[in-house]
Amino acid sequence: MKTVFVTPASAERTWYVIDAAGKPLGRVAARVASILRGKHKPTYEPSQETGDYVIVLNADKVIVTGRKRQNKMYYYHTGFPGGIKDFTFNELMGRNPVRPLEIAIRGMLPKGPLGRKLYKNAKVYAGSEHPHAAQQPIAIDL
Repeated sequence: MKTVFVTPASAERTWYVIDAAGKPLGRVAARVASILRGKHKPTYEPSQETGDYVIVLNADKVIVTGRKRQNKMYYYHTGFPGGIKDFTFNELMGRNPVRPLEIAIRGMLPKGPLGRKLYKNAKVYAGSEHPHAAQQPIAIDL
């Protein structure tokens, strides 16, 4: 039996839309990362880009449990000495309500060139409107 290699040109790609309103941050991110990788398909290959496109709506209405709104910290470094910056979940949601979900999705994808390419297939929006109606996305319920 021959091994079937799926090329990006021959991969069947579909678009999915997920409504994140009232859903836990980690569960939404895990489901999106799984679809981006293509783990729901029989042609899944860890080293290939066989996943689908995902549109996430209402990212600003995602929930976190416990005291994570006040205690969960996000860090980045400016590159200068002493340039560490930190924000709580609430502060980050106030600045950019899409960013916590984007960080969670990116953290669940592989590191390196494949993960960066897969992340470009995720479209995250704060509201309930998106400009991808022409792709006829399929709604997924979590």
